Amino acid sequence: MNIHKNARLTPLRREEMALSVIEGAFSKAHAARVYGVSAKIVARWVERYKTKGRAGMVDRSSRPTVMPSLTEQAVAERIVALRRQRLTGKHIAHEVGVSPATVSRVLKRAGLSRLRDIEPAEPVRRYERENPGEMIHIDIKKLGRFSQVGHRITGDPQKGKSRGAGWEFVHVCIDDASRIAFSQILPDEKKESAIAFLKAAVAYYASLGVTIARVMTDNGSCYRSKAFAKACRDLGLKHVTTRPYTPKTNGKAERFIQTALREWAYAIAYPTSDHRAAELPVWLHRYNWHRPHGSLKSKPPISRLALTEDNLLRLHT
Repeated sequence: MNIHKNARLTPLRREEMALSVIEGAFSKAHAARVYGVSAKIVARWVERYKTKGRAGMVDRSSRPTVMPSLTEQAVAERIVALRRQRLTGKHIAHEVGVSPATVSRVLKRAGLSRLRDIEPAEPVRRYERENPGEMIHIDIKKLGRFSQVGHRITGDPQKGKSRGAGWEFVHVCIDDASRIAFSQILPDEKKESAIAFLKAAVAYYASLGVTIARVMTDNGSCYRSKAFAKACRDLGLKHVTTRPYTPKTNGKAERFIQTALREWAYAIAYPTSDHRAAELPVWLHRYNWHRPHGSLKSKPPISRLALTEDNLLRLHT
């Protein structure tokens, strides 16, 4: 039990004071002077002792017995049930007939304020194809073009802007089994560019002796186009798409993009985006042939192909 730091009376002293009055040793006024409290306080503890005895000497909860503003249990349960159907707060408020603020309070108490709280996150299921070429992952990252050193390097948002420079689109591809990567910078993310990149990627892996069987992409419009579907059929590829709003399904491509941004795009202060683009093939070669990969026991991706010495000499240029 917690006693207020400024409390004059402990439960034991309250009992002692109440008994002194009940047994006639002190009047209420005298007891008030002796124990340093008001006569009203003395009367309160005397009455509580007469009613409940020693049990009445402890502090009572300050919570009111009746709370008209507290949302009824049935209403709260209805709000939670609708939330689990993935309804928004305003939609729930309209359905139940309460204010959005009430819905917010109920959801906060239930731990359902965010949509991602409705269902527990799926455990990460790590997988890896057994053989190179069984599946490649393709994705796109948009980067701003610039004609001077950017604000990420200068630290000055005003001086580091290349106004009107536009965007360039980094199309990336990574093989699921070997982690061998391929990338090109193209002017847009339209279906024509996506198809051109797919064909270039398939040709690149073929140059390493790898035949591609499947390609995984997200649900971007360029990948959902009929033209891209036809290109996959023409190349003999099975096209697999990720589940909506689950980028982790295409996690290998996502992680490769983060690595590329960290080790290539933002690694040094390029004077222009053209200089950055020229460095991409150099970095890709280092990534595939020389950089230790954490998921490959610190070996480079090319080690997964088990190339002979002759092939290594022919391909390593």
